[in-house]
Amino acid sequence: MSTKKTRSRASKHQIPAIRLADPFYEREIERYESPLPSREYILQLIADAGCPVDADAFAEQLQITEDEFELFQRRLGAMQRDGQLMLNRKRQLCLPDKLDLIKGRVEGHPDGFGFVVPEEGGDDLYLSPKEMHRVLHGDRVMVRVAGFDRRGRREAKIVEVLEHVNKHVVGRYYLEGGIGFLIAENRRINQDILVPAEHAGAAQPGQVVTVEIVTQPGAHNEAVGRVSEILGSFTGPGMEIEIALRKHDLPHVFPPDVEAQASRLPNKVLKKDMAGREDIRHLPLVTIDSETARDFDDAVYCEPLGRSGFRLVVAIADVSHYVQPGDALDSESFNRGTSVYFPRRVIPMLPEALSNGLCSLNPEVDRLSMVCDMKISSTGSIKEYRFYPGVIYSHARLTYNQVWDWLSGAAKPEEKQTALMPHLEALDKLFRVLLKARATRGAIDFGSTETQMQFDEQGKIKAIVPVIRNDAHRIIEECMLSANVCASDFLLENKQPALYRVHEGPTPEKLAALREFMAEFGLDLGGGDKPHAKDFGALLEKIKPRPDAGLLQTVMLRSLKQAVYSPDNKGHFGLAYEAYTHFTSPIRRYPDLLVHRGIKAVLNGEKLPPKGLAEIGAHCSITERRADDATRDVDAWLKTYFMQDRIGDEYNGTVSAVTSFGMFVALDEIFIEGLVHVSELGQDYFHYDQAKHMMLGERTGKRYRLGDRVRIKVMRADIETSKIDFSLAEQDDSARDMQRAFEKSALKTKSAKSRTTKPKAGGKKQ
Repeated sequence: MSTKKTRSRASKHQIPAIRLADPFYEREIERYESPLPSREYILQLIADAGCPVDADAFAEQLQITEDEFELFQRRLGAMQRDGQLMLNRKRQLCLPDKLDLIKGRVEGHPDGFGFVVPEEGGDDLYLSPKEMHRVLHGDRVMVRVAGFDRRGRREAKIVEVLEHVNKHVVGRYYLEGGIGFLIAENRRINQDILVPAEHAGAAQPGQVVTVEIVTQPGAHNEAVGRVSEILGSFTGPGMEIEIALRKHDLPHVFPPDVEAQASRLPNKVLKKDMAGREDIRHLPLVTIDSETARDFDDAVYCEPLGRSGFRLVVAIADVSHYVQPGDALDSESFNRGTSVYFPRRVIPMLPEALSNGLCSLNPEVDRLSMVCDMKISSTGSIKEYRFYPGVIYSHARLTYNQVWDWLSGAAKPEEKQTALMPHLEALDKLFRVLLKARATRGAIDFGSTETQMQFDEQGKIKAIVPVIRNDAHRIIEECMLSANVCASDFLLENKQPALYRVHEGPTPEKLAALREFMAEFGLDLGGGDKPHAKDFGALLEKIKPRPDAGLLQTVMLRSLKQAVYSPDNKGHFGLAYEAYTHFTSPIRRYPDLLVHRGIKAVLNGEKLPPKGLAEIGAHCSITERRADDATRDVDAWLKTYFMQDRIGDEYNGTVSAVTSFGMFVALDEIFIEGLVHVSELGQDYFHYDQAKHMMLGERTGKRYRLGDRVRIKVMRADIETSKIDFSLAEQDDSARDMQRAFEKSALKTKSAKSRTTKPKAGGKKQ
């Protein structure tokens, strides 16, 4: 902003009429002791002016006092950072909309160019490598459309950088020619970050370090960083997780105030905390989880009710009793959004005192819980339910395999556990009923293979094995679905604003593409313009016996949107529910904690306001994606390391994705995916058909399609980029022969030219 000029002084007790005309004046008084003109009013006045406004004249117009001037400057600066205002070369305040500017976030590309994703929606804008020199991936910018690139895409020119979001960057430190620099682990940050000798500390070339950005990149300067943390060798044990934590900005160290609050919690449930709760410790509730689980947030109990059906009790750890709105634990839980599950390591949403202690339904100890007590008919419909805060006592910590062995007769429980069998058998019977109800409802059941990594003593993969899901897994899944549905119904019935788990059906464009694709196989998706999950389920049943079922199922799955958290209930398409929430995992998901608070508010005759729910939902959706991205990175690194010893080996696999640059193949025996680059498909020009998920050879007519079976050879496994490259094994010999013939022909041509070309004057060949 411009320098201060002499301006009028107004008494604190005399508010100018122009300031009193602010439509949001009363709101500003409530917020601030000395209220300034609101953002909305500032924008209105500048819009009314119809032209750029001199900043000092504007302050005079609003009768900003000397005491207020610095605060007013800060407000204008904040509005500029948020993209609401612009300052032109004449230091005049302008409205970005009037300048045809677009606000968005930078998406970097490993090849040096990038894109701007507009905040208001619409197509991305291309950023040339020259423009990308000014910013890093993730930065917020204001851009102007400068034309179109060779591919017809809108090309942008950066007018202003609103926010540099990268404060710390993790990567490999190098020293060449006396110049230190960092190559970021996030390949979307293509620019090297200079690290001067005085900022390198004890870092050694090749080590993984975190640098603090001390100078952001600009049109004429590189980004400059200072080493703030030395992580160690790139191939050190657990390094892949340390990198992922920093690359994705995952909070992994609890702040001191959070640790302090957790340390003040008791190590057991106190009698005073049981007051006002229903005591159901006599019910033989049990937890059923995997062998490796450490936090137990749900316990179940079932009893038959004769012809009227079953009683199902689902008890969930009452995290909301210990984590109160606005306290340190709550703020950090919101910040994390979710627990993150890496191979051999968990980054919990809550400190261990809660996640593995007070809020974990460990066996044979008292625990506070929120209980969903249901009566389910013999046809699988929930006839009635009741929520209440309770005190429970888990009678056993069981595993999926253990329960399934007992139910299937493969093993018998020990003597002290035989009393649990009638309740487990009732659970199994209820599960069969709920399974039929699920089919009647039309929920989509996409089959998928989950895998588990087995590690050696050095922390590297020794094998990747499939996780065999048995009916015990599905018993618990159906119990949790029932409780979640009751929670959403309870909140809707009582008009309590909440976060719903929303899963919408396919967009019209994706639906049309799906129908076009299925038609090629003689298949049809029913339901018209708005198909129901039942229509997807009916189509899945048709394709199950087919040899190309994997291909068709994958295409169907990719036509659906991702699930998100939202205060707007739009139903859950995949599960075929009109309303659905997450109630069952408040230890590891922040939205579940909010659902518990909403239910408690209703039980207490209160109502929580909806304010901020949309933003919280968006944040929780982002933290969920962030966790998924981080775990994928770690998995990819570990799998790449695993494949380094298998270069040259051949495997059978299935084409799992087709892109413009080649196709990805998932291997059968070891459950690893790699790329067959388009150049490895054969001696032909291959063209990508996005609608048909296919690569088609121009000369040979050879087709490679999603779901095709192929045999590949492992060519490369680059742990620095976590990329695995394959070639088609059955084509290696023929491709090599053609390449040799081509080289021989080229050699003959070159030899012939060298014999006929003679030096001209000056002694140089032309």
